[in-house]
Amino acid sequence: MAARRRHVAAGAGAPAPAAGEWAAVTAGGGAAWALSPVEEVGTKQELMRRTGLPPRDLRALDPALSSAASASSCRPSAITGRDRAVVVNLDRARAVITASEVLVPSPRDPAVAPLVRELRARLALVASPTPAPSPSPPQHGMAVGMDGSISPSPASRGGEEAAGNGKDGEALGGGDKALPFEFRALEVCLEFACKSLEHETCTLEKEAHPALDELTSKVSTLNLERVRQIKSRLVAISGKVQKVRDELEHLLDDDMDMAALHLTEKLAYQSSRFDIDKEASELEDHSSRDEEGVEGGGGGDGDDETIAGGGSFSPNTDELEILLESYFVQIDGTLNNLSTLREYVEDTEDYINMMLDEKQNQLLQMGILLSTGTLVSSCAIAVTGVFGINVHISLYDSPASSAAFPCAAAGIVAGSLALYLAALLCYKRAGILQ
Repeated sequence: MAARRRHVAAGAGAPAPAAGEWAAVTAGGGAAWALSPVEEVGTKQELMRRTGLPPRDLRALDPALSSAASASSCRPSAITGRDRAVVVNLDRARAVITASEVLVPSPRDPAVAPLVRELRARLALVASPTPAPSPSPPQHGMAVGMDGSISPSPASRGGEEAAGNGKDGEALGGGDKALPFEFRALEVCLEFACKSLEHETCTLEKEAHPALDELTSKVSTLNLERVRQIKSRLVAISGKVQKVRDELEHLLDDDMDMAALHLTEKLAYQSSRFDIDKEASELEDHSSRDEEGVEGGGGGDGDDETIAGGGSFSPNTDELEILLESYFVQIDGTLNNLSTLREYVEDTEDYINMMLDEKQNQLLQMGILLSTGTLVSSCAIAVTGVFGINVHISLYDSPASSAAFPCAAAGIVAGSLALYLAALLCYKRAGILQ
């Protein structure tokens, strides 16, 4: 029991696993590690308190927080909306997006450093302040008052009222409304992932076409090994592109998942709900203290109507849907290019197989010809062996000057050739030889 208590005490006092290096890009585009080398997040618990994420999401992003077996395993691409953050895990684009900052793991990695630079540049560009407009002189249709104030003249009021509806329509239509911070950060991550996969696809295409053409012209072990490596890379890149495409398609098909990505509107909604609940509690306290209960009852009705009018959180997902659709089209085009390259590889393989089959057929035909020639030669040798038997026949009694031997040799050769040609003719008629 004492040993067990010592073991439990040692486990309770053990430090939490340390997180890896993380770069924090704020809404103004500045990085927390701009002056220092890299921001060090102390433990997993600190990172969880900062982002409000469960441990499984952090393990999927930071290999330092997971074991070697789980870190080496292939994780699917995902864009997950949580209560206070959005988890982006798209191949090389891995980040945690909150309403005010973006946390990127392993910023020293050469494959991740361009993402951090792009986030800083894009977010700083959008968040840069615009100069205040200088006051302009009164235009036509404006009247200057005695105190120097400017007001529209009676003749122009009717035109302004008529144009008011058009301006309201432009405001509802969106105009040049800036996207929320989480959408801008998500756009940078999507663009980085799509461009990375597109760059890998273009590089593979540049290497694949010359290698396939060379293999078509000359089938060799070196060319076959190059094509095998290219096909392995093609399968790997196609898998990554397909995962990103499936994740975007899943988001576009599910309005609830898209609504979970609206962090700014979610925070505003929660704040408004808190104010409504606080106001409702104050009205209830006021109604309980009221002796007559008339004013308290009216306030309660108004509060019920306000709460009933609030409803559940259902933001407008049109902007996010347009954003996701644009990158869905881009990643779908990359997948189409990979499909075209795969078809080209398969066509080349079919052509190589046909060439090999043709060579094999030629070898088989050559084997048939050699086997037939060997059979005919064996027949001629058998006839010669018969003549070599020590048996007395009348042919041996012919004088030496006679042409019996040349005639016998010529007959054996002619018979062998005739037999060989007859065999070839039979092969032609049977379709064995072309």
